[in-house]
Amino acid sequence: MSDGVFAALATGIGSWPGTDVREAASIVIGELPALPHLVELPARGLGADIIGRTGALMVDIELDVRTSGYRVAHGRSKSAQRALDLLHEDLDVLEELWETGGFAATHRVIKLQAAGPYTMAAQVELRGGHRVLTDHGAVRDFAESLTEGIRRHCDEVSSRLGVEVVVQLDEPSLPAVLEGSLSGVTRLDTVRAVPEPEALDLLDSMVRALGVSTAIHCCGSGVPLDLIRRTAAEAAAIDVAQLTSKNLDSVGEFLQAGKTLLLGLIPATDPVREPTWREVAAPAVSLVDRLGFPRAVLANQVSVTPACGLAGATPAWARRALDLARDVADAFQDAPDSL
Repeated sequence: MSDGVFAALATGIGSWPGTDVREAASIVIGELPALPHLVELPARGLGADIIGRTGALMVDIELDVRTSGYRVAHGRSKSAQRALDLLHEDLDVLEELWETGGFAATHRVIKLQAAGPYTMAAQVELRGGHRVLTDHGAVRDFAESLTEGIRRHCDEVSSRLGVEVVVQLDEPSLPAVLEGSLSGVTRLDTVRAVPEPEALDLLDSMVRALGVSTAIHCCGSGVPLDLIRRTAAEAAAIDVAQLTSKNLDSVGEFLQAGKTLLLGLIPATDPVREPTWREVAAPAVSLVDRLGFPRAVLANQVSVTPACGLAGATPAWARRALDLARDVADAFQDAPDSL
């Protein structure tokens, strides 16, 4: 049974629609009292996206932008400085709202998000144009830089707000990294599949080095739940719609290991028809029933989130999605056997 900070609550994945950080942060903090998160607003452009924002955290590694995407740079570029400025603005706004809104008296934990080492290595190029992933030593350097950067980020936020900080590592590229399905510079330039033991070693080492409660988020198909289970991460954030009969055993083993599932139950974009909270809850109830677990698992080891980030939603639906997440989490807590 999980008793970690990720367990039995409602939270968000990270991204939010629009460009108004004050409004977005105020909504997220107010609507998610158990585990609010630092909002991400990718609509602001370069530097506000997951790769640019994570690059701003890295230590002694700078990124620049090319037509093909992000690339390792010799020094700090304008795009890197912009990413850093946006991050500092977000932290300043968060700190102000935390104090003036009275949240300091009621909120004890906040979640920070960053791209994980394999997603960064897959999406960033070396100076020669090849993915960082093609150079084993560079992948290690990226992981070390990212680990130190996230640790400093956690220390800063904890100091500013006086709260416990937890981390979510976003790894949307991890399935492709393990499968070897990423393209190279040319058709003849293949990108090797990373062996699972190698990926496990790096991810586990990073999670342990961070020294805070950590969840690994992978909302696409082929989520490597067995690998995540074997790391020191306390939780995995996954989209329930991506679960198939092939990975049900992995879900069962994950729960049996006492870890928490941050289950993406709420549509991340505006649905044609708004579902009721019971309709939203149904896939989770069906999942634990099929696995043969008591429904008390919903109250102890399942938290509720949108299926992925909410950047593609309208502001109205983004806010409603958090309401639904909270309603379903409350139902799991209050009477799971009656669902």
